[in-house]
Amino acid sequence: MKSSKISITLLLALLITLLSAAVVQGQDKTMYVEWWGSQSRHDRTIKVIEDYEAAHPGLDITYEFANFNDYWTKLNTQAAGSQLPCVMQQDYAYLAEWSKRGLLAPLDPFFESKAIDVSNVAKSILDSGTVDGKVYGLSLGTNSQSFILDVDAFAKAGVDLPAADWTWKDFESIAMKLHEKLGIWAMSYGLEDVQMWKSLYLGNGANAFSPDGSALGYTDDKPLVDYYKMILRLEDAGAIGTPDETAEFVNGSPESSPLVTGKEAMRYQWSNQVVAIWNAAGNSRHFKLWPLPRLEGGKPENYLKPSMFFSITAGCATPDLAADFINTFTNSLEANDVLNAERGVPISSVVRDHLQPKLDSVGQATFDFLAAIEKDSSPVPPPDPKGFNDILTNVYTPLFIQPVMYKQVSIEDGVATLRKEAEAILVTNKSS
Repeated sequence: MKSSKISITLLLALLITLLSAAVVQGQDKTMYVEWWGSQSRHDRTIKVIEDYEAAHPGLDITYEFANFNDYWTKLNTQAAGSQLPCVMQQDYAYLAEWSKRGLLAPLDPFFESKAIDVSNVAKSILDSGTVDGKVYGLSLGTNSQSFILDVDAFAKAGVDLPAADWTWKDFESIAMKLHEKLGIWAMSYGLEDVQMWKSLYLGNGANAFSPDGSALGYTDDKPLVDYYKMILRLEDAGAIGTPDETAEFVNGSPESSPLVTGKEAMRYQWSNQVVAIWNAAGNSRHFKLWPLPRLEGGKPENYLKPSMFFSITAGCATPDLAADFINTFTNSLEANDVLNAERGVPISSVVRDHLQPKLDSVGQATFDFLAAIEKDSSPVPPPDPKGFNDILTNVYTPLFIQPVMYKQVSIEDGVATLRKEAEAILVTNKSS
């Protein structure tokens, strides 16, 4: 009886392999994939693609990759020309908008057919990729915002590491001390990131956007005004960089990061991106991942977020192949040995259990950090509404961040402009 069970298990495994190969065997096929990320992500993803091609004779996967900003510039151009890749890396900020524009295919049929096996994936993770009742993106990993602290820099400055529930008041005090003692930036840039705006209000018990996406989700602008007053105080003191001083680093390589080169003591970073920074810095450096500060008496500003998704575009000519490709990233132990949680903690419990004993120091630090965040975090906010990209590109950066950071307008006027112009875009989402 025991040998029969083993034989059945082996037969099932062989059948799954044959069915996967059958997706492409019998005729030559091509598929186009695009993603953004660091060189480490590029190298790992390309290796998985090459292994996937080797296991599927007749398949040719073409691919392109870029940094985050260039990626979205290109994808929007491709969308306008109906030339999107079959499989695209998708961001939580844009998922709702892209699905509502009819650019993405729902993944639910592939879940139902088991072409993408989500039996070991939590429902909350599937929900994170859901828009209007259908799943348009499958998370490639879980992550959260973090501050990377240079432990050696803190020790050299004689500054204790903060409490896990530190406040923005604590942050300002620590930043000033680090700069005064070390003569470097406490943090070069990142405090003005659009995600910090949203997290600030999450910590204040609100979301940046209303439930229907037709307005901002908060009425009190004071927390944002006070936050930018802090930023400008730090900038005036030299504790953080000015826009001109830090422009060269914004889209730079991990190797040129001010944290890696010793020009800053803290760095704002999503937890799934720390591998590249850690590797660039080398084993002689000592870093720790830390939660975001919070408002006095406020809630945690961290939340567990899908780091990014894979989506199948609506015009994909080989959707079954695309689904099988995504299934490999989700469930293949061999593929995840290569990927090594670089995109975030894997969503499959089986893959997580497989990787845990193999983690290097960076991976262990990331897994431990997210385990701590899970115990002290706010609920994940809904996907950003339609029009968010318009707000980011045409309002948040040019009409708010740049004028305020260059002191061309008062903080109060900049915040008022953000509200006025953002709501002029969002109001078009209001149901008639």
